[in-house]
Amino acid sequence: MKLNPLQIDLLKKHLGPFLFCFFGVMFVLLMQFLVLHIDKLIGKDIPLGVIFELIITNLAYMVVLAAPMAVLVASLMAFGKFSEHNELTALRASGVNTLQIIMPVLIASISLSAGLVWFSNAILPEANSKARSIFIDIRLKKPGFELEPNVFYDGIEGYTFLVDRIDPLSDTLYNITLFQEPTNFQNRAYIKADKGYLTSEGTEALTLHLFHGEILLYPSKRTGTRDRNMEQIKFNKHRKTFDLSDLAFTRSGSSGSSRSDRTMSIRAMTFIVDTLEQEIKELRYQIVEDSISTLHPATFKNPTISSKSINLGSIVQTDLFILNQVGSTTQQIRMANLGYSQVENAQSQIERAKSNELWRLKRIQRYWVEIHKKFSIPFACIIFVLLGAPIGILTRKGNVGYAAIIASILLTVYWVSVIQGEKLADRLYISPFWGMWTFNLLYIIVGVLLLLHLSYDLRSFFPNKTDQMST
Repeated sequence: MKLNPLQIDLLKKHLGPFLFCFFGVMFVLLMQFLVLHIDKLIGKDIPLGVIFELIITNLAYMVVLAAPMAVLVASLMAFGKFSEHNELTALRASGVNTLQIIMPVLIASISLSAGLVWFSNAILPEANSKARSIFIDIRLKKPGFELEPNVFYDGIEGYTFLVDRIDPLSDTLYNITLFQEPTNFQNRAYIKADKGYLTSEGTEALTLHLFHGEILLYPSKRTGTRDRNMEQIKFNKHRKTFDLSDLAFTRSGSSGSSRSDRTMSIRAMTFIVDTLEQEIKELRYQIVEDSISTLHPATFKNPTISSKSINLGSIVQTDLFILNQVGSTTQQIRMANLGYSQVENAQSQIERAKSNELWRLKRIQRYWVEIHKKFSIPFACIIFVLLGAPIGILTRKGNVGYAAIIASILLTVYWVSVIQGEKLADRLYISPFWGMWTFNLLYIIVGVLLLLHLSYDLRSFFPNKTDQMST
């Protein structure tokens, strides 16, 4: 596509506002990051090079957020100034279509969008993983510094800490309360200790040393209904090790199973999604098989009782056919209790299967949300050209003030919709597609309608009453 001097000039008018807004947004995001994490970086004897590396790796996600914003502001300013100087009026009078003027900018936005998709898939996951690894290294260097007195801390999955006092010199913790959530490998527990301290075990484990306390251990859900007593254990010394392998940095070439959705590529996430979907199928098949074997009618049959030995005068007539065939009331009660126990076991298996399936469904949903996000946010570069160009032309204002006001409104609505859409999709209320693409589609419809209005004057398709009266 050969560009004329006017189109080249319009692209040049975009370059300055784009770079200004891009680096401005990057600066704001960087300041926000430093304000949030400055207390974790200063005064912890962390080398300056590590701090710079942490900042650089966190710049990756800022690039993905700043580029679409810069495109919108640049479109509003460039096309607003273009319209303010009456250049558009002159071109339309000479028969040039508005779409022909916008086309080079639109092609540039498509190229930028494709580059951001590649960046989000290839560079961003590795940068996020590296940043997370540095945060873990900082935590392991002084593992107790994230705990605050009288503030609940749930930074380690499955556990919640509450500490009354922390000695800043020795990192000793006083009046420790630890809530342990139930999982497939451990029961719910409530642990209290007079004091303790944290130490790191390599890069994937954290050990809590406790002194003079007690453990209140709740029974497992798998325990029978007759044995639901809690167990109290007192101790002088107790050690609790926490697995941090899910947070550890995974280098290239190793398994990425311990990474989160924000530190994985599209290919890795689709592989895990396929695996989880296969596990759900196997889980459903297994629960059906277990239910059939547990509740099979043959279970209720007593092979030692024949129809000839039934004494109808010694049994209780019930609504259940099989129990009516049992020889005595005692046997009826025994068989009924057996059946009731088996039904309870089957129900418990079904509940566990439903819980496991729901957990996998939520993980699948989160991965799909992240996959859609890697496309929807870069695609916003194209949408903001289609939306910003006609709005800038209609406002006829190319200064920074008007562009900032309009862009702040559009961007606030857009980012709020993306954040809320992600939350709703993660909670299985809506699909990942609608969570990530709803306002993309809405904005693109508005932008296309505005472009059609500028290019073909939609009033000609919908004549007003004055036009009808004049005819």
